Amino acid sequence: MDDAGTCELPDDVEALKAIVARVVRERDEIVASAKARMDTVQAQMAAMEAELFRLRKMLYGPRADRLSSPRDLAQMLLDFAAELESRPVVAEDIPDDCRREDAASIRQVRRGRRRIADFDKLPATVIEHDLPEEEKSCPCCGERRKRIGSDESWQIEFVPARFERYRHLRHKYACPKCDANGNGGQVAIAERAAATSAVDKGMAGPGLLAYIVTSKYADFLPLYRLEDIFRRAGFEISRGTQCVWCRDVAEIARPLHDLMCSRVRRSRVIGTDDTVMPMQERERARKARMWVYLGDEDHPYNVFDFTPTRSRDGPARFLADYKGTLLADAYGGYDGVVAGNGITRAGCWAHARRKFVDAECSDPETAAQAVGMIDRLFAIERRISPQKLEIRAATRADESHRVLQLIHSRLLEWKTTLLPKHPMGGAVRYALNQWNELTAFVRDPRVPLDNNASEREMKRMALNRKNSLFVGNTRGGETAAILSSLTSSCRRHGVNPQLYLAQLLVNLPGTPLSRVHEWLPDEWKRRQPTAP
Repeated sequence: MDDAGTCELPDDVEALKAIVARVVRERDEIVASAKARMDTVQAQMAAMEAELFRLRKMLYGPRADRLSSPRDLAQMLLDFAAELESRPVVAEDIPDDCRREDAASIRQVRRGRRRIADFDKLPATVIEHDLPEEEKSCPCCGERRKRIGSDESWQIEFVPARFERYRHLRHKYACPKCDANGNGGQVAIAERAAATSAVDKGMAGPGLLAYIVTSKYADFLPLYRLEDIFRRAGFEISRGTQCVWCRDVAEIARPLHDLMCSRVRRSRVIGTDDTVMPMQERERARKARMWVYLGDEDHPYNVFDFTPTRSRDGPARFLADYKGTLLADAYGGYDGVVAGNGITRAGCWAHARRKFVDAECSDPETAAQAVGMIDRLFAIERRISPQKLEIRAATRADESHRVLQLIHSRLLEWKTTLLPKHPMGGAVRYALNQWNELTAFVRDPRVPLDNNASEREMKRMALNRKNSLFVGNTRGGETAAILSSLTSSCRRHGVNPQLYLAQLLVNLPGTPLSRVHEWLPDEWKRRQPTAP
C-alpha cells in the first residue's frame, strides 16, 4: 500500500485470483452471518408477537381455544376436504351433534325459558290473601259473597342461615336407698348422643363444620369472608378457629381419603395434573404443589395430594404400585415415574391443540389446518363416546387412525419448513415429541382424548388459591388435599357436600375400618331415598 492509501495489487494472475476468491468467501460468510442473525431476529419477533397475542387473548379474548378468524376456519375446511376427497362420505360419518334436526332442536331449547330445577321438591308455605270484611258484601244487593276459588301464584324465597344454640342436659341417676343407707351407690349418667358431637369435646356441631368445609373447599370462600358472614349472622367465629376445625375434620376423614386413594390406584386409566399451591414460610412463600388423580368409571373418585415441591417424588410415591395408563401433560417428571414400572403414558390432545392456537398469529394458515384436523378427532369422539368399548375401539382404529396419519404427515412437512425458534415450530415439535403418548387412545379405548377433566379440577384449585392465597404449612396442605378430595368427589357424583359431610362427621368416627367404604360418596348416594 502506497502513501495515498491505495492497495497495490500483484501483477500475477494466480495471486489476483486468490485475492478475489478470499474476498468472495469473506463476503459469503458475512452474508450468511447476517442472514442467520436476521432469521434469529425474525424468529424472536414472531415468538414475542405470539406471546403478546396469547397474553392479550387471556386478558380480553374468549376463554375457549378458538381460531380468531372465520376465514382461517374456512380455509382449513377446504384443505382438509382435499385430503379426504378420495373417501366417499356416508351418513354414518356425520356426527350426531352436527345433524340439522339436532341443531334445530338445540336452538329451540336455548330459546325457551329455563325451568327452575326441582321446583316441586322445595318445602311450601301457603300464604292466604283474603278480602277485608267490608268487601265481602255485594255492593249491588248487600248479600254476603261466597268464596268460589283462588288465583294461585308461586314465589321463591330464600331463608338466610342462622345460628342456633343446643343445650345438652345429660341426666344423672342415683339410688336413693343406697344414699339413705350411706352406701353411696353408683351414679348413672346418660351418654351424649353421637349425633350431637362431630369433633371430640368440640363446640361446633356437624352441620356447622360441614358448612365451613363446603364453603371453603367446594365454594372456595376464604375463611376471612366466612368470618364476616358469621358476624352478620350474629355470632363471630375467628378464621383461626375455623382453620383448626377444618384440620380436625380432615383427621376424621383421613381413613376415607386413604381408601379413595387406594381405589383410584386400581383404575385402568388415571388422569393427573398439578398446580402451584404457595406455602407460607418465614421469609417468603414456597412454591408447593397440589396434584389431582382422577379414577376411571369403575373407581370414580377425585383425590388430591399435596407435596412441598414439584419433583417427581410426589407422583412416584402416589403411583408406586400402579400398573396402568397415566393420562397427563408433557411434564418431564413423569418420565422417571413410568420408566420400567409398567405404567403407560397417554397424552392430551387439548394441550397439543392449544399450542397451535397460541401460535396462530405467527402462521395463521398452519394453525387453521392443524386445529381443523385435531377438531376432527374430537368430533369422532363426541359421536362414539356413548358407545360400548368395542365400538369405540373399532372406530378409533379406523377413522381416528386415518386422521392421525394425516396429522403426522403434515407435522413432518411443517417441521422441515419452520425454524426451531419459530412459535409454530414449537407447537409442531411438541406434537411430534409427544406422538407416542398422543396416539395412546387408539391403542386403548378406555383412554380419553384429552385430560380436560383433570384441568377443570386444577382450575377450581386455582380459584381456591386465588381467594385463600396460601397454605400455612405442610399439614395445612394435607388438610386441603383431604377435604378437596371429598368435595370434588361429591361434585363428580352430584352429591350435596354439606348434607354428605354432616352425616359423615357423625358416623365415620365410630365406623370400623372394614365398613369405611360405606361412606364413599357414590355408596352414600345409593343409600339415600332421593339423591340430593
